[in-house]
Amino acid sequence: MIISRRSLLAGTALASLPHGGVSAAVPMTVARPNLFVGTGGDGHTYPGAVMPFGMVQLSPDTDVERWDTCSGYHHGDGSIMGFSHTHLSGTGIGDMLDVLIVPTRGDLKLVPGPLSDPDAGYRQRYSDEQAEPGYYRVKLESGVLAELTVTERTGWHRYTYPKGPGHVLIDLSHLVLDKTDEKPLITDAELTVEPDGTITGTRRVFRWAKGRRIFFAMQLSKKPARIQLYGDNDAPANGTAVKGNRLKAALFFDELGDAPLLIRCGISAVDVAGAKANLAAEAKHWDFDRTRRAAMTRWAETLGGVRVEGGTPDQQAIMASANYHTLVAPTLFSDVNGRYVGLDGRVHTAPAGQFAYSTFSTWDTYRALHPWLILTQPAQAKKLVDDIIRQTQQSAYGPPVWTLQGKETGVMIGWHGTPIMAEAMVKGIPADYAAAWPGIAKRSFDFSAPDMDNSKGRDLYDAKGYVPADIWFESVSRTQEYAYDDWAASHIARRVGKTTEADRLRKRSGNWRNVIDPSINFARPRFDDGSWWKDYDPVQLGHMPKPWWRDYTEANGWQATFLNQHDVYGLIRHMGGDAKFEAKLDALFSAPSTLPKNAPPDISGLVGQYAHGNEPDQHAAYLYAYVGAPWKTQRMVRRLLTEMYKNAPDGIIGNDDCGQMSAWFLFSALGFYPVDPVSGAYVFGGPLFDRAQVTVGGNRTLVVEAKGNGPDTPYIQSVTWNGRPWTRSWIDHATLSKGGTLSFTMGAQPNPAFGRDPKDRPPSFDHQPA
Repeated sequence: MIISRRSLLAGTALASLPHGGVSAAVPMTVARPNLFVGTGGDGHTYPGAVMPFGMVQLSPDTDVERWDTCSGYHHGDGSIMGFSHTHLSGTGIGDMLDVLIVPTRGDLKLVPGPLSDPDAGYRQRYSDEQAEPGYYRVKLESGVLAELTVTERTGWHRYTYPKGPGHVLIDLSHLVLDKTDEKPLITDAELTVEPDGTITGTRRVFRWAKGRRIFFAMQLSKKPARIQLYGDNDAPANGTAVKGNRLKAALFFDELGDAPLLIRCGISAVDVAGAKANLAAEAKHWDFDRTRRAAMTRWAETLGGVRVEGGTPDQQAIMASANYHTLVAPTLFSDVNGRYVGLDGRVHTAPAGQFAYSTFSTWDTYRALHPWLILTQPAQAKKLVDDIIRQTQQSAYGPPVWTLQGKETGVMIGWHGTPIMAEAMVKGIPADYAAAWPGIAKRSFDFSAPDMDNSKGRDLYDAKGYVPADIWFESVSRTQEYAYDDWAASHIARRVGKTTEADRLRKRSGNWRNVIDPSINFARPRFDDGSWWKDYDPVQLGHMPKPWWRDYTEANGWQATFLNQHDVYGLIRHMGGDAKFEAKLDALFSAPSTLPKNAPPDISGLVGQYAHGNEPDQHAAYLYAYVGAPWKTQRMVRRLLTEMYKNAPDGIIGNDDCGQMSAWFLFSALGFYPVDPVSGAYVFGGPLFDRAQVTVGGNRTLVVEAKGNGPDTPYIQSVTWNGRPWTRSWIDHATLSKGGTLSFTMGAQPNPAFGRDPKDRPPSFDHQPA
């Protein structure tokens, strides 16, 4: 299958529609995203139709049994199972794929069959695959042309069949599989054909978000000649309703070639009434093209806030694709009437003008995705923060870590909803932060409160100053990341008048020291008796060889050594000063790129032992600025921008992680990055493009210029802000978000004087360079 860029983006509205907030004084075009970036390799993205942060993600599924297909789709698989209404973008665990629709002809087949043998089931080979924001189309081997578009809460299908009969299969047994799953994976399923022809249904899924519930209401533009329902074990069911666990429905038509078959489907996590209400509100007509145009217009307006000139055409496409991928998650979770399922399992109604969201991958996204949204989409960022505050109030576990479809999964470590709230507060996003404090305080200080895997060892962390490696897995990373959450929580505590608690949290945020062995300057597993792991090897994942017991979270000793984001000068002093710290950074990027056999696939994109394909040390290249050597940051960031991203299906070096990998590219390509989001500072790297225009602060324009920029000129010679000299190697959010012109002069040789003076180095914790 050959993807043509011309055909891929034919008819797109992105280049022709007006874009609010962008100055007309400097006409710049909007680059067009390639929705297949990340759909191959380990990117785990999908190419289907979705609205910005929409509830429905209508996309093709190619497989469900490999880690490669966490999103349900992997470029190059060769056959499509069908089209389902919910997907995860860039995650390392799979779920969703609700309400699969299979349009086809010929004999009815009730199972998809294996990827290796498409003829054994209802799978279909395909060709002429095209995708653009809000729209997807593909030609199936049955002769059916499938087209997909969406509103926020409804999926729209248009299937153009050849002359003759055909059928549609609705498969409620379809889901992501994993060999470790315990059955049953689906329970409490129902399918009903209502008197007016509407098909409704539900199922409860126990995959990742255990016990999540989905409801749907589906309408068709043509009445089927016959409908056959199937219960468990594909047993035919009589009548117009069936209950069980794994249900299906076959809709038969005598003639489908006379006009396209349209299907519109609303979903809800609350009940069938919610799905019907969403459908009624967002599907008031049967005009597929009208819906498609509305989706494309919305995307044009949303993507139009980022425009670039210079670089290569591929780099411009990567930039646009990255921007797109930062706008698909978190996902809308409240119905049109505001109802949603809270983390307490109850149905709530969001206040007027507010919304509930799902798919918060906070361990990944607090680092760059949420900072990017706060800078470029502050209204959306406020919606997300308001919801995180509600989640913190409703959850027995306090601030969220990885919430999905009304469930706290407890995946990863820490409670990183806290830094998202703290950063938003520091950067001026208005919200009721005091309402979140009781949940934050409970997680921080109440050691009798329930824990999930993400917060194990809190009591020992508080009592001993670290999590012991012989008691809890991933102990080193836990200590470091709990410390960052303490740093974030201290800001909220102080804002809401809890001075004593703020002081305690700020002091405790220094616990990272207790897992950095100063005798070797490495993050090192430490046991309950205070001793260090004797046979330490920084390449290893920990002191126990079992694959499931690690002392670091998706990292090894090298990467964890630089995990500290909030007290960089403290880390520099702990390691012996600027020279030793700079040499240690050099060693990180030049060490042999070897990993142990039990390393997870997440540790990818190696430059030395730096792993760009995963989150723990994605800020490490920017740490040179803290020792007065930002030119080394500039060199390494340019290398990462050009080596770790491609305009191709395998163009993201690791999982996109709900937009985090994409947000790193966006910030770094503009020339700055939020090493510590809570600090409100951005550290300079070096811009990739000659010129960029970005809508910031709601309706203001930030212009970033790079004079003398080119592939062989990655080094900053000087900087001006609104025409005035700027000697610092960083800039603060309050300044940048007002809009203005940030102008870099670039060169082929480093300028060691720029950013060397201690007063020009970035702030961190006590704001004092070593």
